[in-house]
Amino acid sequence: MGLTAQPARAITVIAMTTEQHSTALKLNRLLQLCSANLPVGGFSFSQGLEYAVEMGWIRCQKSTFSWIELNLSESLARTDLAILKHLYQALDNHDFNRFKLANELLIACRESSELRLADLAMGKALVRLLTQLDSLDSTPYSELLNEPELSFVSVFAISAYLCQLDLSAAQSGFCWTYIDNQVAAATKLVPLGQTQAQNLLFALNAKIDHLLNIANQLEDHEIGGSLPRLAMASAWHETQYTRLFRS
Repeated sequence: MGLTAQPARAITVIAMTTEQHSTALKLNRLLQLCSANLPVGGFSFSQGLEYAVEMGWIRCQKSTFSWIELNLSESLARTDLAILKHLYQALDNHDFNRFKLANELLIACRESSELRLADLAMGKALVRLLTQLDSLDSTPYSELLNEPELSFVSVFAISAYLCQLDLSAAQSGFCWTYIDNQVAAATKLVPLGQTQAQNLLFALNAKIDHLLNIANQLEDHEIGGSLPRLAMASAWHETQYTRLFRS
């Protein structure tokens, strides 16, 4: 009796260890995909924030929070995060036509040349990285990755899917990359202190569950959003006399 019980217990321990390893690996892959060190050039764009600071629309920690929160709830949640769900469903079903249509919708939702440039430039950089990584086999999605124009959201979806991340993790991670980018830009531009920046990160990240609820409950005809002031700030950014960020 004792001889048979011991191996069974050992098998259970091994199984638990393997499961824990898998969970840790997925978490680390998510952190890597959302890291500021990912070479996609995200931190060279301010997404309209630089002009908003120039105009005095953003002056302090409170107004920075209001600007980013509004962009998250009225733009990111209703376009990027909502369409990310459709991209994941297309990958699940190996429906490349649906994926391409979702990608076209993403690009069409960019309301200025600068926002479109940022999306496509980051997408192109992530494609280049993804196809050169030894640990991820992107060949099943070569047809998609060879599209002439790919939104960063679309390539992010493929990357997260290859890392075996679930949709919620992918959406949360994408939210983090946007929030981190905006707070980093605001820290330089407003400017903000490091403690103020960390307080902003905590406050904005507390909104992510709500943003995912918005995104995942939208009907197809409800997808999309427009923020005229964001669009104008982005369009007018190139006319600023001095700029820290790419336009």
